[in-house]
Amino acid sequence: MKRTVYCGAVRKEHVGQKITLCGWVHNRRDHGGVVFVDLRDREGLVQLVFHPDRPEVFKQGEGLRSEYVLEVQGEVRLRPAGTENPHLPTGAVEVWAETVSVFNDCKTPPFEISEYSNASEDVRLRYRYLDLRRPPLQKNLLLRHRITQISRDYLVKNGFLELETPFLGKSTPEGARDFLVPSRLSQGQFYALPQSPQLYKQLFMVAGFDRYYQIARCFRDEDLRADRQPEFTQIDIEMSFIEEEDIITLIEGLVKAVFKEALGKDIPAPFPRLSYDEAQSRFGSDKPDLRYAMEITDVSAVFQKTGFKVFSGVLAAGGVVRALCFKGGAAMSRMEIDKLTEWVKGFGAKGLAWVKVTDKGPESSITKFFTSDELAGLQKAVAAAPGDIVFFGADQAAVVSTYLGALRVELAKRAGLSKTQDVYKFCWVVDFPLFEYSEQDKKWNSVHHPFTRPSPEAEEKLQDGSGDGVKRALGTFKSRAYDLVLNGTELGGGSLRIHRSRLQGKIFEILNISPEAARAKFGFLLEALEFGAPPHGGIALGLDRFVALLAGEDSIRDVMAYPKTQKGTDPMSGAPSAVDELQLKEVGLKLSAAVVGKKKETSPPGETKPAA
Repeated sequence: MKRTVYCGAVRKEHVGQKITLCGWVHNRRDHGGVVFVDLRDREGLVQLVFHPDRPEVFKQGEGLRSEYVLEVQGEVRLRPAGTENPHLPTGAVEVWAETVSVFNDCKTPPFEISEYSNASEDVRLRYRYLDLRRPPLQKNLLLRHRITQISRDYLVKNGFLELETPFLGKSTPEGARDFLVPSRLSQGQFYALPQSPQLYKQLFMVAGFDRYYQIARCFRDEDLRADRQPEFTQIDIEMSFIEEEDIITLIEGLVKAVFKEALGKDIPAPFPRLSYDEAQSRFGSDKPDLRYAMEITDVSAVFQKTGFKVFSGVLAAGGVVRALCFKGGAAMSRMEIDKLTEWVKGFGAKGLAWVKVTDKGPESSITKFFTSDELAGLQKAVAAAPGDIVFFGADQAAVVSTYLGALRVELAKRAGLSKTQDVYKFCWVVDFPLFEYSEQDKKWNSVHHPFTRPSPEAEEKLQDGSGDGVKRALGTFKSRAYDLVLNGTELGGGSLRIHRSRLQGKIFEILNISPEAARAKFGFLLEALEFGAPPHGGIALGLDRFVALLAGEDSIRDVMAYPKTQKGTDPMSGAPSAVDELQLKEVGLKLSAAVVGKKKETSPPGETKPAA
């Protein structure tokens, strides 16, 4: 057996050649005594012809069924005029079968192996090895491979070394939950699977490997969504002796290379940059979707002297009044508006005021509270025209940004503005806050992570100041962090890192991590920073999200080979599963009675538990 060409790679230049193909029967058609078979492999499919002139081969062709695995030898010919298929790369040619070997037959699959399959995701994940035969999934995984390879080539050309970091590390639960791995040799002790290679890649910088990258597997035990999985992959990068501009320029070059080589598209650079505060005030999000306008506008000045007590009360308390103009939204019914009002309450809104702009003027139950100058000023501020509707948010700035930002995204979905094909709008969000205060925990937390370097102004105050003065200013401190956003999705984030042990200890202190706890969790990092750590920084791009966005998929599960369900299970293999008592004993573990009582009886994949 020696395949000479992939099915999807047969072209006109092969006409007259004898070739050998291997693949799966996509479908079989019997047309007037001639059997046609589409043979498929990872590169696509090609049409085979089984002609009665070769009776033995023709008989084999009649017996073929979907998903049989074949080796076929034959001659490449041009299709007869008028029978070409312009929708297929192989549509100008066909292969006349001369010998056929059937490697294996196939029982009836649980769903159609094609782009038209309507099987549920549960069924497709249960038979993922069949799902991965479908052309859309194969195309996505080939794109993933291509993006990974382009990234590797680009980074190597820019002086980066591909270095590996451990999977079995120390638990430092400051973010999402760790996946814990019990140690057999040190019973009662646990490894943790890495949420990211963050600390190890910083140690590479201390070691002098000044340009590191890794296509890194990461693990987080968190609730799942369409863009989250318990295990995921990121393009992980760290550099020494750099500033923010170095990383931003590097990543823009990487993105341009990926689009050019994988999709044949030119992406303009540099990408727009928005400060965190600007992104929140204009779009209500730190990952704004720039494919559509519909910006949030501050109209506090318009209503500075308003008699409408809802607005005047908010402004007197230091809040803001902001507005969002939805073009063509005046056609919305009162029921639709009421449903939206209830919906935004889930994002912290107390209500949702609105005004429709019509040819006869503004219409709403609240227009009577406003002067004509206020209504005219509002219409001018948001560039509203007849047929539009204007929604208001009145509260503290952070609250208004949250629910008007969510409303902006929802309205865009309804109008189809976020389904624009082949439109890619990148931006950088910079100047993030260094800390955020948790009312629930009554303490300060890092906005990115505790290893993020403060802005020069904040660093100076932290190094020189102490006591209540610094504490009162914590909410104003900015960080040297940056996020890359594509079409409203955070594609990656990074920062310059703290490279001095004393400053890192100060940050831990603000985060309410005691010196003892800091040494227990991060002692190896603090010590390393005392041995001549260079200034450094990095970024991690989510590979799964990147591929999904370029493939036009809504879920990263459709660009991962073997993803988990939203409940974190693998229907194909049956993971997670119970282990026997001997395995538990070897690592010094014993399940509590409560856990044992909750264990569900499961059957191996493919088996059905008999009814009681």
